[in-house]
Amino acid sequence: MEPPSEAHIVWLPEDDTSAIFLGPTPTRLLGDAEPPPTFESAYRIADDSEDILLYDLGNGQRVQLVIDPTAMLGMPLAAVIPLDREGLDRLESLGRLLSALHGRAIPPDTRLTRQQRLRLRRMLQCFDGYRDGATQREIAQVIFHIAALDRQEWQDASARHAIKSLLRDARAMIAGGYRTLLRHRRQN
Repeated sequence: MEPPSEAHIVWLPEDDTSAIFLGPTPTRLLGDAEPPPTFESAYRIADDSEDILLYDLGNGQRVQLVIDPTAMLGMPLAAVIPLDREGLDRLESLGRLLSALHGRAIPPDTRLTRQQRLRLRRMLQCFDGYRDGATQREIAQVIFHIAALDRQEWQDASARHAIKSLLRDARAMIAGGYRTLLRHRRQN
C-alpha cells in the first residue's frame, strides 16, 4: 500500500478518543456475520509489533484503527468501546466509520467547532509572531486586520486583551494542553 502524499498528524491511540479498537467478533454474534471490511484505502502507521491503520473515511476525515493481534485475517471484526468517560467519543468515531463503510453520509467530527479551530489558528499565529520578535501591537494588526494604533489607543483597545489571551492560551497549549483537542469538552 502506498503511503499518503502528505504528512498526517497521528496521536497515540490511547490519547486520541477517535481511535477505534477492533478485535475478533464474539462467537455468539457470528451467526450470519458479513465478512470484515478490507480497509483497502488504509495506510499502516505502526511497526511490525502492532497493527494500526490510518483509514480515510472520505470528506477529509481520517480515523486510526487499532486491530487486536488475536483477530484472525478474514474473520469478522467487532469494535471495543471501553465503558469510561471517553466511550461516547469513541462511539461517535465508530459511527463515522460505519457510515463510511456502508456508503452513508459521514457525520462531522464534533470535538472542535469551526470557531475553536479559528481560535487555535490565531493562537498559533500569535505565538509564532511573538517568538519571531513581533510586538503584541504588531501581532494584533496582522491577526485582526486593524490599523496602527498609538500607545494610548493600544492601551484601551480590546485587541490588546484578545492578543494577551491568545498568547496565554497558546503557551498553555504548547506546554501540553494540546491533548485536550483530542477529547470532547465535558462538564465535571
